[in-house]
Order: sequence, then structure tokens, then C-alpha cells
Amino acid sequence: MNYYTISKPAKDSFIEKRSEFIGHIAPVKTNDEAVAFINSIKAEHRKAKHNVYAYILRQDNISRYSDDSEPQGTAGMPVLDVLRKRGLTDVCVVVTRYFGGILLGGGGLVRAYSHAASIACDAADIMHMCLCHKLRITTDYGMYGKIAYILPNFDTITVNSDFGSDVILDILVLSEKLQALTKELTEATNGSIIIEDSGELYEDFSSVKNIS
Repeated sequence: MNYYTISKPAKDSFIEKRSEFIGHIAPVKTNDEAVAFINSIKAEHRKAKHNVYAYILRQDNISRYSDDSEPQGTAGMPVLDVLRKRGLTDVCVVVTRYFGGILLGGGGLVRAYSHAASIACDAADIMHMCLCHKLRITTDYGMYGKIAYILPNFDTITVNSDFGSDVILDILVLSEKLQALTKELTEATNGSIIIEDSGELYEDFSSVKNIS
């Protein structure tokens, strides 16, 4: 099943009634990684009034959050809701609040923590991870033109190309398009090319605009 995540940590911040809210986001794959990220932000911002967090993991379908002493339901859950609405997984968000002395009220806190989580997500590099196969195609130069014409029709991503005595292409193709692509390549080249399949894996297809 395809999913969205992020490639590396990011952050952004804003001021609301003299309170500074800093949204931090990081890719995490396990509960231990999420806890380690949370603890690292808490250590970095020891003087902050609150370090609210939420995270969602594909592993064991885990989702957790903490209000970190803010009124119940005004902080951690709004952050978790942002992640869910964005469709993000294998991510952890920590929102640090430096209290400015002015109370925001329940609604104000929900809006502030939601906004901090949203701008952290906006600052991140989103990846669309899709189940795919990595293929190595070996061909002579006479067939290369046909292959280069076919590949874009199947939304493939070329990760490496070697133009030596033969042409060698390393490509990614979505799992659901593997059989059709292999069939068309074989027919177009009269079976003269070599196609090696490295197996199924998840890779980022965010550069392919028409992948749903």
C-alpha cells in the first residue's frame, strides 16, 4: 500500500500573543526512533513551557500523542489530526511552546498547535512512497530508441544509465505496471533485450505527477 512520509527533519515557527511555537518534524520508523526524536527536542528546548508531540507509524499501526501539561485535547490531538489529514506516516511532530505570559484559551491553543504542525509539514520534503520493482535493462544501441519511447508511458523513473558497449538502464516501475511494461518492451524489441528484476521495494515517486 502506497503512503506519504518525509525525507528529512524540518521545522518552522511563529509567534502568537508573545508565545513562540516551534514545529519540528522528522522521519521515524519505530517507536524507539520517535521517542528518541521527542527526547532530543526536549533536551534542546529545556526552558520551554511545553513540548507537545504526536507521531504515526506504519509498524504495528501506532499513533500516539501528548499534551505535555496543556489542557487536555488542546495540543497533542490537534497535532495528530494534522498528520492524519495530510496522510503522513512514519513521522513525528514535536511542537515547542515558549510561553509569552498571555493565555490563549482552549480554541486559541488548538489553532496554534494545529498551525505549528501544519507549517512544520509545509517545510518538509514530502515523499510519495510506492510499491515498485527495480529493473535493469540491457540493450544494444539499435533498440534504445524504442525503449526510451516506451518507458515514459509507464511512469517509470530512471535511476541510472550506462552507455558503454551496451546501454544499461536501471529503472523503477510501479508494481501494478510491471507485467504490462515487461510485455511491451519484450514485444517491441523482439525479445532481444535483457530485463533483470531486483524485486519489490518502496521508493519515492513524488516526481511522477500523475501517480495517485
